[in-house]
Amino acid sequence: MTTTHDVSAPAARLAPARPATAGPRRHGAGFWLTGLTFLLLMAFAAVPSPLYALYAARDGYGPFTVTVIFAAYAVGVIASLFFVGHLSDRVGRRPLILLAVTLQLLAAVGFLVRDDLAGLLVARVVSGVGIGALTATATAYLAELDGGRSRPAPGRAAVVATVANLGGIGLGPVLSGLLAAPSAHPLVVPYAVFGVAMAVLLVATPFVPETVLHRPGLWPYRPQRAAIGSEVRGRFVAGAVGAFTGFAVLGLFSSVAASFVRDELGQPSLIVAGAVAGAPFLAGALGQSLLAAGTQQVQLRWAAVLVVAGPAALFGGVVLASVWLFVAGGLLAGGGAGLLFKAALGRTAAMVAPEERAEALALVFLVAYAGLVVPVLAVGVGLVYLPAPMVLGVFAVLVALAGGWSAWAMRRS
Repeated sequence: MTTTHDVSAPAARLAPARPATAGPRRHGAGFWLTGLTFLLLMAFAAVPSPLYALYAARDGYGPFTVTVIFAAYAVGVIASLFFVGHLSDRVGRRPLILLAVTLQLLAAVGFLVRDDLAGLLVARVVSGVGIGALTATATAYLAELDGGRSRPAPGRAAVVATVANLGGIGLGPVLSGLLAAPSAHPLVVPYAVFGVAMAVLLVATPFVPETVLHRPGLWPYRPQRAAIGSEVRGRFVAGAVGAFTGFAVLGLFSSVAASFVRDELGQPSLIVAGAVAGAPFLAGALGQSLLAAGTQQVQLRWAAVLVVAGPAALFGGVVLASVWLFVAGGLLAGGGAGLLFKAALGRTAAMVAPEERAEALALVFLVAYAGLVVPVLAVGVGLVYLPAPMVLGVFAVLVALAGGWSAWAMRRS
């Protein structure tokens, strides 16, 4: 006999299950469709990355304006995480996935019909809100759908969620560059192609089985709280610094790296720009997958090496004007960033009681997305007044110090 996931119960006591009307085959198909949706929506969120250089050249934007456009996305994500992302425990997983797809489709339309500065800012915020609604919901949905299959595989949902999340953000700039490079309308074609794909997802998603039973009725709404107990606050700091540092590296490549490669390293190719912007995210997903079987101590040892070696190679690429060394630095740093973020999430989930876990993880995401915004804005301001090698050099040193300390501290505690 099957049970349902009753949303009238407290979140701490909720247990995933499949409805009686859905069989294992539908759960299997729904699992892969949800994974594909997760991947494509995360990829779309990164589509503008290699195109920022074209906007800047057309409209005369400076590096700081580009970073502000990028930061608008992170602001949307943060707001959505607190006000929307947790609602799938109440109303069901599928409605939140549909909301995320709809918002990303609206963002694509926004990019197509209004590509001035105001339009870009609005579209990036809408895209961020969609991703905030998606991430936690899709991660939980994948675990529940896999549990409803005839042969659930331990760890499969976590691997798919990791690849979809970081891998999707890495895939987006690559596909964007490949679509834009041969086109006479490079600021149109990537958004149009992804828009069609998301329209298909909007039609297909209602066929995925729901794993949460929604009982109609009034219930008190509250935003997602972010909290951590005082008894584990010291241990939490090490993971929080790692999350902040990791996202700082990823944010740099999503925002200004493509323009930097074009302007400073003399590589105007959109394909190269897309590969540079996406490489750290792909490396972060790959690193987590390759070391998934290793202990956390082993993963943190690798993280410490990568977050020092990566920024060093990054700075070397700037000084020597070497695209390949610059990309290699991004790959190494991205691999380290992914391992640090995974460790931060895992340690935080393990150090708090189950009924406090969502709030504690919300705080990790808040710190991480602060890392996505604050350092990138600082780099943008620095590039206005200082030579690029000096700005990137300071960034590399700070990332290496903070990331190395975080890995060392998490290993010791």
